[in-house]
Amino acid sequence: MTCLALATVVSAMASLNVALPDIARETHASQTQLAWIIDAYSLVFASLLLLAATLGDRFGRRKALLGGLALFAAGSVGATFSSEPGVLIALRALLGVAAAFVMPATLSTITSTFPREQRTRAVSVWAAVAGASAVLGLLASGVVLEVWSWRSVFWLNVVLAVVAVIGTYVFVPESAEPEKQRVDVLGAALTVVGLGILVYSVIQAPEHGWGSVRTLAGIALGLIVLAGFVGWELRHPHPLLDPRLFRNRPFAAGTLSITLQFFAFFGFIFVVMQYLQLVRGDSALIAALSVLPMSAAMIPSARLAPRLAAEFGARRPWIVGLIAVAAGLIVLAELDTDSSYWLLLAGLIPLGAGMGLAMTPATAAITDALPSRLQNVGSAVNDLSRELGGALGIAVLSSALNAGYRNSLDLQGLPAPIAEAARSSLAAANIAGTRTNNPALIDHANDAFASGLNLALLTGAGAAAVSAVAVAFLLRRSRSSTNAHPDADARLAAPERG
Repeated sequence: MTCLALATVVSAMASLNVALPDIARETHASQTQLAWIIDAYSLVFASLLLLAATLGDRFGRRKALLGGLALFAAGSVGATFSSEPGVLIALRALLGVAAAFVMPATLSTITSTFPREQRTRAVSVWAAVAGASAVLGLLASGVVLEVWSWRSVFWLNVVLAVVAVIGTYVFVPESAEPEKQRVDVLGAALTVVGLGILVYSVIQAPEHGWGSVRTLAGIALGLIVLAGFVGWELRHPHPLLDPRLFRNRPFAAGTLSITLQFFAFFGFIFVVMQYLQLVRGDSALIAALSVLPMSAAMIPSARLAPRLAAEFGARRPWIVGLIAVAAGLIVLAELDTDSSYWLLLAGLIPLGAGMGLAMTPATAAITDALPSRLQNVGSAVNDLSRELGGALGIAVLSSALNAGYRNSLDLQGLPAPIAEAARSSLAAANIAGTRTNNPALIDHANDAFASGLNLALLTGAGAAAVSAVAVAFLLRRSRSSTNAHPDADARLAAPERG
């Protein structure tokens, strides 16, 4: 049941990507608004994870699961009746609040239930579900979109959440930390404000210009607030996240790797779904089926990762996985308006296999680097890394896509309303070209979108490559296995004391 709850909130991050073209056509959302419809969920999810994990540990993880799933279902019902981009953005943010309470309880339940010798195998199942749920969510959404509108994606959320609520109520026992610590409200507020300003500045950058004072000042302010969060956490007696934990190199490597992996992964999902439907002209179902080989490669490689780690040490398959992710995205960056499916497939296989191969050792490095009394912290950090990476990946890659698209457009000679519509999004350009019987505008907009796609995917490949180098550097003197050392409690006693 914990895996079903996990699949419910993870699939919601990716499943709506299939419906973006329909949402753009019906609500007239711009490319920037489309990015916010997706990223409002991820951003709030990431911002509240640490606070929600702390509240779940204090008042009960089962209560957090039930409450979060109920709110998730209610917010999804509300979204089915919305028709304005602003309302959709707000409701997606509400779903992010709900998901923040659900996800931390899933991994912490697993890591506190299984003994250490079985934990890596259990985590591999969790990682496989977490990774595959995004792609399987795309497939399920593609199926329902064949017979209904984009609102069906939210009804699918409702069904999954209701089933997960029933299963959690029946099968999942209550658990909580025996010691009731004071909640770090200021730390949570600094996280929300810092990440909010940073992601907002990145998403809005194509509107104002990457070199504009507004964009640069916003990014700088967001980083300053996050630096203030680090300083506050170093002084707080019961921090949401003690920065001193990152002195443990496997822990730091796992956190950085998960963040950059999902930066590339969810950013890729955001841009490629629009490419498949708007440029290639695929239906929602065909677009979802087109990326299914990625999931097919990801699941077995995630299950194989523990065996490879036991045979060769975690470092080697981990780095190979990250290199495969980068290679897959480089191949995918060659896509253009006339590319065959074989080129797409050639990039999807290494991308999926690499994600599965790198996810398990990275997740295990986070949880196994900490003693049993800090497993709730490890679970929260792993979840935060995934969602923060996803939020930043969607923000940065969508911004790169938008910037590349706008820079490649040549709208001279077009009436101002049509030119403005074409600049706002590819969907709007296609509508304008159809209404004015101007196929040249559609072809030009498709070419411009492909240019933006190339830039976005190369950005994702760079993130994966940086992650591979960082993991190799951080683990160069560590044991090849990510299992915790016998004296892990002693080494991490100081960080817990704050």
